[in-house]
Amino acid sequence: MTESQLSMYGYNSKTEVLDDSEHYWNPDKTRFWQSEGIPLVIGRREGYVLTDIDGHEVIDVHLNGGTYNLGHRNPEIIAALKSALDLVDVGNHHFPTPGRAALAKKLVDLTPGSEKVVFGSSGGEAIDLAIKSARYATGRRKIVSIIKAYHGHTGLAIATGDDRFSCMFNSDDPSNFVHVPFNDIEKMRDALAPDNVAAVIMETVPATYGFPIPSPGYLAAVKQMCEDHGALYIADEVQTGLGRTGKLWGIYDQGVTPDILVTGKGLSGGVYPITAAILGPRAAGWLEEDGFAHMSTFGGSELGCAVAMKVLDITLRESTQRNIAYRIEQFRKGLTDIQRRHPGQLTEIRQNGLVIGLEFGGGGAKPIMSELYRQGVWAIFSTLDPKVLQFKPGLLVTESETAKILEVLEKSMKSVNSYV
Repeated sequence: MTESQLSMYGYNSKTEVLDDSEHYWNPDKTRFWQSEGIPLVIGRREGYVLTDIDGHEVIDVHLNGGTYNLGHRNPEIIAALKSALDLVDVGNHHFPTPGRAALAKKLVDLTPGSEKVVFGSSGGEAIDLAIKSARYATGRRKIVSIIKAYHGHTGLAIATGDDRFSCMFNSDDPSNFVHVPFNDIEKMRDALAPDNVAAVIMETVPATYGFPIPSPGYLAAVKQMCEDHGALYIADEVQTGLGRTGKLWGIYDQGVTPDILVTGKGLSGGVYPITAAILGPRAAGWLEEDGFAHMSTFGGSELGCAVAMKVLDITLRESTQRNIAYRIEQFRKGLTDIQRRHPGQLTEIRQNGLVIGLEFGGGGAKPIMSELYRQGVWAIFSTLDPKVLQFKPGLLVTESETAKILEVLEKSMKSVNSYV
């Protein structure tokens, strides 16, 4: 497998791949991972196990932000894609298709308060769609998000996020994009008070910020303020949706029916990109007025729709839902026990279902991440809060895999603690 992957692209060694990646692709990122002791070039991937082309195996607890909720190369999803390829291709975005109609209907049926679906091929594109729809519905431009938010890197989405990303490309726009602290209801009230906000956008649990948990009633209060001031509420469930909190969409457990819900990553099954902005009645109005107002050549491709339908089928199965519930409790108990034994090292557990952030004292999450990788688990630090390890187990992870992950976590903590 490793040799065939290398030879397919004309390489003879991993070193050649890393050299060309640094030279032609992304020099800073390539150097960063090597400096952190994670020179990963993924070869074979199956279930929740990744194998570097040098043979090193790790259990994936990063999942590329939830893209691999159902595992890498899930056989049922692969079969759905292959079956679709016997009949269709990407398709033409201008025309109705059975797959697009069926998936849109399914998503509306599964999302209370929604009415229409617009498809994209990336999470950022779907966020852009949500913002455009909110601006159409309200006639306003201003968007409120939280400080250290992350909603993607496309044209409008990047302005909702942290300055680290928006300022580099001169995409910060303080006149139209306002950032307030998370869990600060008074600052949110101040931002909405002028009655000039089109929408508030938030992840149900902000991932790249390190999974801070919303205070009880906070999101519901924000939604009520949106209603009071004529703004829409956009729920970004790209990372937290599709079963990760124990429910298909985590926002409804917060007492919120969003005006727009955005999903992606896991909807692709990890094999074909597809995302969606699921629109309520106010946000969907532009589709009646001018259906050509937004176009996306690859948005809602016929192949992607076939894959997404299978993803929803697997996710909603009773056996999957039962497994999610069991694993939530297994991780909750296991992590609590580890923290009890190492309270000064594992300083906080932020858990909402299988959306988990682990905060570490001392050197933060990066040393833990590197040691985990060395010992056979891959989990990534939070870009905007390096004290926190993003810990995102898959929906189908087994009891024994969970036990292994927890065992390696504690061993890695001990190893890091011994040389700090």
